[in-house]
Amino acid sequence: MGGQNSALLAESYCDWWSLAGVDALVGEEPAGWLTLPPANDVVPAKSKPTILAEPEAPPLPPALQRQETPEAPAAKGPAVFPDEWDAFQAWLAEHPDVPGSQWDAQRVLPAGKADAPLMLLTAWPEVDDQREALLFAGAAGSLLDAMLRAIGIARADCYVASLAVTRPPGGRCGERDGAELDRLLWHHLRLANPQRLLLIGSDIVRMAASIPLADARGRLLDVNQYVGKVETVAIAHPAMLLARPAHKAAAWDSLKLFNRGR
Repeated sequence: MGGQNSALLAESYCDWWSLAGVDALVGEEPAGWLTLPPANDVVPAKSKPTILAEPEAPPLPPALQRQETPEAPAAKGPAVFPDEWDAFQAWLAEHPDVPGSQWDAQRVLPAGKADAPLMLLTAWPEVDDQREALLFAGAAGSLLDAMLRAIGIARADCYVASLAVTRPPGGRCGERDGAELDRLLWHHLRLANPQRLLLIGSDIVRMAASIPLADARGRLLDVNQYVGKVETVAIAHPAMLLARPAHKAAAWDSLKLFNRGR
């Protein structure tokens, strides 16, 4: 084999090996021609894989977060009532533990002095009283003044008070508040020490005399718990008498008992 064909055949072999990646017949370092080259995605043995940290979960909305349980407020014991007149009046005006002071920021305070010839007592202020910060305000007060004049006494000579210094919602108090007001009632009466007592309104009649107002018409009431016996009568509140004038006769039947024996 020789000649031109041999040269062409040799040239063809060289081209084939060049296409196969063989660019030299002999290299300086031995090569394993049958060894598979490493894959492009294989991590070298000496390097450690990188571990990606998981992203932090977003915080829960406040409504779904665990809430701390608030400690229950300590239960208050019974209120402590001052035993001196001036201290008691200041306590009614300012102290947060006064029973019946929790319903409104505006307190309606008593007026007058202890040992008065007549004490006017109602359960709590009316709406007009609360607005004016004065018991028996407005038209109801004018009617009461006229009723007192009919038995020969002026309001200025009386001790005027309400059992609670603010008005409960709807004019009604619960059983727990009523129990504290009952304690306050007898303490207040003992310190006031009136010569006579006029209960005004069905609520205070029920609290002080334990009877309905209708049963109090024209009779002296037995109100003597812790205070000694005191001459007591009861009438409807003047605001109710304005709304129902027919009840004025019952009020007069009771009021005229104060003039008995004069």
